Amino acid sequence: MRVAILTDIHANREAFEACLADAARRGAQRLVLLGDIVGYGADPVWAVQRTRELAEGGAVVIKGNHDEAAVADRGGMTSDAGAAAAWTREVLDADAKRYLDLLPMEVEEEDRLYVHADAQHPTRWRYTRDAEDARAALDAVRARVVLCGHVHVPALYGLTAAAKIVAHRPVAEVAVPLTRPRRWLAVVGAVGQPRDGNPAAAYAMLDADANTLTNIRVPYDIETAAQKIRAVGLPDALAARLSRGR
Repeated sequence: MRVAILTDIHANREAFEACLADAARRGAQRLVLLGDIVGYGADPVWAVQRTRELAEGGAVVIKGNHDEAAVADRGGMTSDAGAAAAWTREVLDADAKRYLDLLPMEVEEEDRLYVHADAQHPTRWRYTRDAEDARAALDAVRARVVLCGHVHVPALYGLTAAAKIVAHRPVAEVAVPLTRPRRWLAVVGAVGQPRDGNPAAAYAMLDADANTLTNIRVPYDIETAAQKIRAVGLPDALAARLSRGR
C-alpha cells in the first residue's frame, strides 16, 4: 500500500494538481490530506471542491488551522494570513464552510496517526519545530508513526527504544526505513507554500508494505499561482514568497 501524504495545500491549485498527478504516476493507492486546504492562495473554492471529491473516493482529510479560520475568525494570525482568511471566508459558501468545520482533528489508521499540527494538543495549533517537540508529541500518543504538517518544512524524528530522540534531515527521493522498535514523527513539507528555501511543492510517499517514507518535490507553475494571488487583491507578499520557497 502506497500512501501519498499531502499537507498545507493553501488553495494553490497549480501545486495541488501537480502533486496529485505525481502521486498517481508513482502508484499511490491512498491519499491523506493533513489539513490547511485553504488559506494564502487564490483558489479556495476549487480546493475545497477537489478535496471533497478525493474524500468521496476514500481519501483521509484532516482539519488545519487555516481551514478553521475560513469558518470563523479566531484571531492569532499574522496580518497577511488574516487578510487571506478574511477573503476566503467571503468567497466560500456556507456548504464549503460546513465541510471544513466538520473535518476531524486527527485520524488513526493501523499504527499511524494523521494530524495537522502538534499531536499532543491538536486544537492548539502548536508547531513541531525540533526534536524535543517531537518527543513530547510521541510521548502523548500510542501510534508508532505520527505524520503532521503545519511547519511547511520537511523533518523526520526517530525515538529509539532507549528513549533517545534523533533528528533526520529528509532528502528528496531517498526512502527512509521506519525501522522498529523505533517510533517516528514526520513533518511533511507543504504542497502550496514551501518554506525551506526550495519553491517546489512538497509531499511524502509512505510505503506501508516496505515501511519506508520518501520525501518528494514537484515543480509546478509558480508564476500562474502568484499571478492569481495578486489578481484577487491578496497581499503581494503571499505571491512573492512562492518563488523564494520562504
